[in-house]
Formats: sequence, structure tokens, C-alpha cells
Amino acid sequence: MINVPVPSPAIAVVGRHNSGKTTLIEKLIAALVERGHDVGSIKHHSHLGIEVDYPGKDSYRHRAAGASETVIASPDLLARISTLTAEVECKDIVRSMPGHDIIVVEGYRKSGLPTIEVMRAGNAADVNVANAFIEGARAGWSLGTDFIQQARAQAQAAGGDPLPAAVAEAAALDAEGAAEGSVAADLANKLPTAETVAVVTDIPEAIEAAAIFNIPAFDFDDVAGICRFLEERFVRPRVSVVIQAGGESRRMGQSKATVPFAGRPLICRLVERLAPVADELIITTNEGDNLGFLAEMYPDLAIKLVPDAFDFRGALPGLYTALSSARNPYVAVVACDMVFASGRLVVAESLCMAETGADVVVPVNQHGFEPFHGLYRRETCLAAVRRALDAHEKRAQAFFSDPAVKVVEFSQDRVLEAEPRGGCFINANTPEELKRIEDSYLGE
Repeated sequence: MINVPVPSPAIAVVGRHNSGKTTLIEKLIAALVERGHDVGSIKHHSHLGIEVDYPGKDSYRHRAAGASETVIASPDLLARISTLTAEVECKDIVRSMPGHDIIVVEGYRKSGLPTIEVMRAGNAADVNVANAFIEGARAGWSLGTDFIQQARAQAQAAGGDPLPAAVAEAAALDAEGAAEGSVAADLANKLPTAETVAVVTDIPEAIEAAAIFNIPAFDFDDVAGICRFLEERFVRPRVSVVIQAGGESRRMGQSKATVPFAGRPLICRLVERLAPVADELIITTNEGDNLGFLAEMYPDLAIKLVPDAFDFRGALPGLYTALSSARNPYVAVVACDMVFASGRLVVAESLCMAETGADVVVPVNQHGFEPFHGLYRRETCLAAVRRALDAHEKRAQAFFSDPAVKVVEFSQDRVLEAEPRGGCFINANTPEELKRIEDSYLGE
């Protein structure tokens, strides 16, 4: 199998000291794991000199002797301790942790990650922030406004609106020199930001402010609700990868799926390139008996062989078969003759779909669309494809103009960013073309 690191989405849970964020994170991780998700976590520690091993331990002695990095490995745990010359950015840490359905980060307010803000009524600092939060919301300031600077500017403006009371003290003080726990210190760097996507609170003012800013507010006990929110917005969507091997292959003279390439059936190459990014792997084929060997070769993949849903040929009917056979919300569809089909491209397309809310993410180049290395949102596209079929369309991209479908074009530059080697859309239709590809790229 080709190793394809799948980037992990991440969400930061932030709040002031004693806001209850650690307890909330513990409950969230346990609930997400119980719901079947693979969860990573990152804890930000603001103090220097944190130790995870102790004097007298062999690993500590290794570092004391001058090792810049020490790995401690046991049969069930592994820890890596590195000496840093500068603090590592949170996003770089997230990038170093691929393969999780979600990473829950404690702290790192300024990381640029989407954040859940925690405010607890029993914590005076949180009450200060909630008061500023609601007054800024009522004043019409946008989420992420620097309330201190806005208040100062407002105070200086002739005839300006009255200053919100909760920020008046902060506006009059030098926030950097304010005592810890004062209103000025609480507001200086710990207000909700433009990255705030939800609030967890039992403070009525914070709940009202969240409603004004059109972001959800959850009670501390509503862990199930927070999990549903994370699953809808941030947890890595499950991807079904469908390899289409149901073509007639007339020009090839035999099934493309079983034609030899580098000494093995071509379909094996596609399986090994795409399986690492597939939560479900499907092959659409009308020759299931001839592909039965795949179950023996790849017993751990649970490959599903699915016949065509219609008794007539065409790219669009084949796409309908792919979408209707998948059980996951995102469906990557790849033709079996794309010798250099890329799992990395599938990952990049899925991230694009999550970011843009697209229903179709389709590569585009000088030849036009490449629908058979594209990604489709099953729920929307299945209905749209059915409508196009009812209108007697057969081209794969015929449903792209459906008003219910949002299509995002994935440019050649973005394709090359995901797969620098390129060649993702090279396909073979004849034995001669396949031989030329094999001779040129054997061993790739």
C-alpha cells in the first residue's frame, strides 16, 4: 500500500483559568471515542521546562547527556521528547498528527484554528468577558473585534456612542500592565475571536451574545449536543472510494481491471493506491466472478463488488451506481484505467469539500473536467444524477448545472500541490497505450 498521510481536522477549546475547559475536553474526548471516532489531543502549556520523564529514568539521562531528541518506546506506548529552540506553532503540531478523525486542542487561542469558547458563571474572569461579549454584541461590533481598541477609538470620537461599561475600564488602562484577574487583563487577550464557532456557558449574557453573533451556545452538560455539532462541522467525513471497472473495454480487448500491468492485474494497482484513504472501498463491475481473487489478496479491506444499477451503458449511469452503492457522505469516484490515481488528491478534494460546502469537487485542466477522479457529496448528487438520467442524459458532468448542486473546480495548480508528480488523469484505452505507460513509469 502507498502511505498517504490523511490530515487531521482540529478544534481548539479555549477559556480562562478555572473556566472548566479541561473537564469539558475530557468528557468530549470520551464521548467522541464512544461514537466511534479516532481522537487526538494537544494540550498547550504556557510555562517553560515541562517534564514528562524524571531524573533517574534512563530517558532523562539520555537527554541530560545531550540528546536533542529522545524516543521512549514500549509495547503499548510511544513518547517523543524533543528539545526546542523556539515554540512550535499549533498548526505544525496538528500537521504532524495525521490520521485522526479530529484533534481536540486545549488552549492555543491564537492558533487560527476554529475555537469553542468556554465561560463559567462561577469564574469571575469569565463573567467579565461575558459582560464585554454581550455589550459588544449589542453595540453591533463584529465577532473578533478588539473591544479595547474599539472602546478607545469610540471614546476619542466626538459624539460617539456611549462606552459599554464592561470595556470602559480596559479602555482607560494599559492592558499589558494590568493586574492578572482585572477586567483589563481578562479582556486584553482572552475575548472571543473571529475564529469562535461556538460557546459553552451557563452565563445568560454569553448565551444572548452568541445568539446575536449567530453561533451556537451549549450548556456544560450538553456533551451530546457538542459532539453532534463537531460531527456536522469538523470531524473528518467518512469517504467511500469507488473504483469504476464496469466498462466494456472494447479497445483494450479484455477487461481493464484484469489487464496485466507490471506483472499484476491493473485493478490491484488502483486498490493499493486508493485503499489507504478509503473508509469504504467499492469496485463497480459486471464481472464480479473474475475479481473474486481480490478478497483473498486483500482480506482486511472488505472490498465490495457492485454490479451496474442499470442495463444500459454510460458515464452518468456508472456514476449513479457508484453513489447509490456508497454508505458514506463523501464519495470519491476513480476510473480503473487511471494508472496514477492519487490518494493524496482524494484527501485534498475532501478537505476542499469540507471547507467550501461543495457538492462536487472536480479537477479541471485544459481538457475540461475530470469527473472520474472527483469527489461527490452523496446525498445531493445522487438525487441530481437521477434527475439528469430521467432527462436522458448520459455524460457524467450533465448534472453539474443542476441548481441544487454546488460545483467547485479543482485547478491544475491545486492538483499539483496535492500530487507533485502529476499524471493523475493519465489513462490507458489500448494495449499499446498501456505498454507505453508501463515502459515509461515502471517502478513508480
